[in-house]
Amino acid sequence: MSDVTEALGINPPSFYSAFQSKAGLYERIINRYADHGAIPLADILRPDHPVVECITTMLEEAARRYATDPAATGCIVLEGCRCSDEEARAIARAAHHAAVEVIRSYIADRHPAIAAQLAEYISTLMIGLSAQARAGKGVNTLLETVHVASLAVSSMLRA
Repeated sequence: MSDVTEALGINPPSFYSAFQSKAGLYERIINRYADHGAIPLADILRPDHPVVECITTMLEEAARRYATDPAATGCIVLEGCRCSDEEARAIARAAHHAAVEVIRSYIADRHPAIAAQLAEYISTLMIGLSAQARAGKGVNTLLETVHVASLAVSSMLRA
């Protein structure tokens, strides 16, 4: 806590006045990330483009974002889903669930029978990409994984 208040240039009472708790700060960070740093799902998941193309573009964007900054590898939301703090984990899981729902809904518009299954596959893949980036895998390795996943998605959509 002292590191956070020092970095913000405030004292602990001011911190609690502004954020109420560490979880409150984390929620503000997640909300800001959704607006200014997260993968722009609305821009990528376009109804006028093939589903497999959009999903592949989204996964490639995730791979690039997760591996680009060596000081901040992975995804703050996905990594937060595994943290030990119960409140922070709940906040991250809610954000993750909302993103998966956007993906599921997008797929369901054209492939309703497999939308839930495919959205869960994509969610699992994105969690894996984030974990692999945290483990030190580079963008090229992550993009190779996305290529293989794209073949799987394409196969599912043709079936």
